[in-house]
Amino acid sequence: MNTNENSTTAPQTLDDLIVALSEGERATYNHIIHSVKFSSNPFEKYVSWSDECYTRNCIFDSEKFELILICWCEGQGTPIHDHNGEECWVKVLEGEFKETIYKENENGALTIVKTSTSTLNQVTYMKDFMGFHSLENLSNKKSMSLHLYAKPIRACRIFDEESNTFVHKELEYDTIAS
Repeated sequence: MNTNENSTTAPQTLDDLIVALSEGERATYNHIIHSVKFSSNPFEKYVSWSDECYTRNCIFDSEKFELILICWCEGQGTPIHDHNGEECWVKVLEGEFKETIYKENENGALTIVKTSTSTLNQVTYMKDFMGFHSLENLSNKKSMSLHLYAKPIRACRIFDEESNTFVHKELEYDTIAS
């Protein structure tokens, strides 16, 4: 039996988190992301801000999972989107976020299913069978969230409000950890 079980000790550093996720299976990711308690702010070297749009900053990317720091200025939000069939966990690191979940009806129209607010250390979960979602920084300051995707997401569908349809979007990082 492995005596170094990640489930017994919560990760406390970014390196601990990456090791726990790398050694764990997808079924353990929910427990790991909920249990991580950072003893200090390990994200400073990944931070990048833009007044135009939130930034996607890659911390770690492998075939199993992708860990992204998203930096949000006041009022910034995502378009309504899916996750290309993959699982997504969002952990709030700083600020307050609103998540809105939508379902598409038989006519292709979107209806709001649920709206919730998340604050420090709270985690939300999303997978495509649950619908589509959008996130918005409700804070009157810069905020950060940690996104875990299992497996990495290279493209998704976003709702285009002009055409009132979903369009394919290739995803890019604003910064990549070296």
